[in-house]
Amino acid sequence: MDSFSEPHRVSETIRLDDVTAAVQSREADLRAKGIPLSGRVLHVCHYLPIVATLESSSRAGILSPPPTPPQQHSDIPPSPSNEAPPAPHDAAGELKPKWSLSARHGHTAMISGIRSLSATHEQVIIGWTGDVEGPIPAAGGETTKIPASSVSEEDKAALEEKIAAYKGEDEEKGRTTYVPVWLDDKVAHGHYDGYCKTTLWPLFHYLLWQDVSPTSQSASFSADEHWAPYEQVNAEFARRILDVYQPGDLVWVHDYHLLLVPKLLRMMVPDVCIGLFVHTPWPSSEVFRCLPRRKEILDGMLGANLVCFQTYSYSRHFTSSCVRVCGYEASSRGIDVQGHVASVMHTPVGVDAVRVARDLLRPGVDPKLQALLKLYTGKKIIIGRDKLDVVKGVVQKLRAFAKLLRDYPEWIGKVVLIQVTSPALSDSPKLERQVSELVSSINGEYGSLDFIPVHHYHQTIKKDEFYALLSAADLGVITPLRDGMNTTSMEFIIAQEKTKKSPLVLSEFMGISSNMTEALQTNPWNLGEVAAAMHRGLLMSQPEKDERHSKLHTVVTTHTSHTWAMMLVKMLLGVMDSQNMARSTPVLPTDHMLQRYHSTGKRLFLLDYDGTLAPIVKTPSMAVPSADTLAALTQLSADPKNLVYIISGRDGAFLEEHLGHIGGLGMSAEHGGFMRPPGVKEWTNFTESLDMEWMGEVLEVFKYYTERTTGSHIEVKKSSITWHYRATDPEWGQFQCRQCQDLLENNVAHKRPIEVLVGKKNLEVRPIAINKGEIVKRILYQNPDAGFVFCAGDDKTDEDMFRALSFPEATGALTMDPPLSVSLLNTGKEETHPTVSLALHAGDIFTTAVGHATKRTLAKWHVTSPLEVVSELLLLAKASGEEAKL
Repeated sequence: MDSFSEPHRVSETIRLDDVTAAVQSREADLRAKGIPLSGRVLHVCHYLPIVATLESSSRAGILSPPPTPPQQHSDIPPSPSNEAPPAPHDAAGELKPKWSLSARHGHTAMISGIRSLSATHEQVIIGWTGDVEGPIPAAGGETTKIPASSVSEEDKAALEEKIAAYKGEDEEKGRTTYVPVWLDDKVAHGHYDGYCKTTLWPLFHYLLWQDVSPTSQSASFSADEHWAPYEQVNAEFARRILDVYQPGDLVWVHDYHLLLVPKLLRMMVPDVCIGLFVHTPWPSSEVFRCLPRRKEILDGMLGANLVCFQTYSYSRHFTSSCVRVCGYEASSRGIDVQGHVASVMHTPVGVDAVRVARDLLRPGVDPKLQALLKLYTGKKIIIGRDKLDVVKGVVQKLRAFAKLLRDYPEWIGKVVLIQVTSPALSDSPKLERQVSELVSSINGEYGSLDFIPVHHYHQTIKKDEFYALLSAADLGVITPLRDGMNTTSMEFIIAQEKTKKSPLVLSEFMGISSNMTEALQTNPWNLGEVAAAMHRGLLMSQPEKDERHSKLHTVVTTHTSHTWAMMLVKMLLGVMDSQNMARSTPVLPTDHMLQRYHSTGKRLFLLDYDGTLAPIVKTPSMAVPSADTLAALTQLSADPKNLVYIISGRDGAFLEEHLGHIGGLGMSAEHGGFMRPPGVKEWTNFTESLDMEWMGEVLEVFKYYTERTTGSHIEVKKSSITWHYRATDPEWGQFQCRQCQDLLENNVAHKRPIEVLVGKKNLEVRPIAINKGEIVKRILYQNPDAGFVFCAGDDKTDEDMFRALSFPEATGALTMDPPLSVSLLNTGKEETHPTVSLALHAGDIFTTAVGHATKRTLAKWHVTSPLEVVSELLLLAKASGEEAKL
């Protein structure tokens, strides 16, 4: 992904039937290739869309707290309807658990989209139960919360049984299953009220936690205060998914509450197909990098095969964060994490347009609409409805409205703003006071005895009142400072279809802004711009209103929550059987390798250095071998049965400096350009017979890019040239690397016997005839009696070694033709090099890739880090020592 340019957005109408047909076609293709598909989609959400109330429990006593204050005796008998029904008992008189279920409000668009998939796929929704409610209200009328620790296993089993038969609104029976996740109350609220609400939510909306947390002035305040429960909850969700997972399931993890789940689940099920959809905005990398746990969050997300956002800009910021914070490589395929590639895409969420249109026909809507129109006869109505959250921009909107009345005084007495604010994720008395003071100020300055310009209602209004307000408006103003998806803006368009077709003023910082281009988009921080947009919208001609509304209505009714959900399935199926879903390479079988090691008389070790025996570091000269690495190589080389070679891209001087003291160690430098067998002091140059005049031309190209890329440098070797950009700005370095690669491949490589290789933060040019694979072939050709080979490497150049050792699975002995690296050293004499028979069998070759299990590789086995490679070598060295004692 090129993060330096916004792609040209082609306006298109996405139809649900077309997306569904594409999904069915893709599924048929995958099944034809033998890829298992279960037909199920697992949606992992923070909450289940169900509120569970425990009416009676198998554990006596937990549902009957003493009333507070104590009730007074009365001469009036209680109404039968107010009496609590008797708790159910079984035949033995034991209490039986009884649950009642109701729909949970919130995330309506997401749940509607998920449930719509039940027409084509079986749905499994996995989520926290939420606080378990009790049937007895508290003294103040609030719902009683029952501690999760008080819910017995029998009660939990009864709820799961009850949920299994639950059917939501507009839901096909039997096609959606709900799986509860049980969490300890303290952990659950530390996760949600703590890390999610006070750290991640502000950060994703361009605010830092110390700016919004009520405890930020405390000496002990830390952004990591609630990190432990966040980790615990994510781990519990991953375990719960594992309980219900079946091979061939598609798993979609939703939102910022569960960002660690993809990696955790990947560790448990390496070949699982996971998508992660982030419903919130994603901030610039310069903001995100402030998060102390930034790398843990990104690594958790990158365990997915596909990470999806609302808009291209959010996905671009995410990619930039991965490159800048973690140093990962980004390409058109996605983000490469040690061979595992996570695709990055975007698709906006919509609303359930059919349901909204149906709700607008509710019998309670029209009377309220007519009452509003009558109440404000002769006045223009501006509608705003937001959560009372600092990111929703209510304060800025009120100031912009005041500026409208100040700059355009003709509207005084002729326009009213009806602003509804509902309770937000976190209460903010300071913000509530600020809004109230602003409302009072505006009404005091521009109001009169018969005119109040701003009507502010801080409450959750009923659905009929909400739709009546939207239908009555002459202008909608929704201007959050940052927002992912805002359903009110889309519901406004649908509500206006049957009334005035009024225009809409939108913030440009919303996830849906790129789709709703016909709205009057503004910068909410620019009060004059917002006021001018209000003025323009109030004066807009009816033909222009009709034209804009028609286009917006088409967008809102085609880019629906149902289309979004089906697009998620389509995109996740799209990465299956692709480079992002490479086969899972098995873990190196240590016991089997030891058995083969002991059973043969001659063994070959062919080892890369950087990333295999030593970790990758920012400064190449700092990649020195550890004490364990030196001990393993020394002990293995001392065994007369072993032939150990380091086959590296490093030059001979580096290898001699750090490893030259190990007498029985063979070395190959510069990707096979030079070789020094064990016990020999002189290096053999395989490039002497090759045309090396290209080096001067390539060097000039590299100098050009080095001058223009701060932090980059050139490494000139005897047989190759490498341009390093690890110390540069990550995105600029990668961009320059691509430009340089393109120049070399199109203007130099096709004229010369060379190849251009992209490595880890470097670009290398070398002769075509020289590579690690040719050296491996030479060593094997010269040692046909070897009966065991251990070959380890971590990057693209090491794949040449694995390719050279990829023999067909056969029961008989293997044979080998003379490799090119043998003929390169011909001195003019007539020499013949016959085909040789090898003592090896395919099962005696242990090619091992260092990196993720899903890394694309020709190796048969994998380990995850250089530390594991060294551990395996030490194990084999120990085995050699035990042999010597016998």
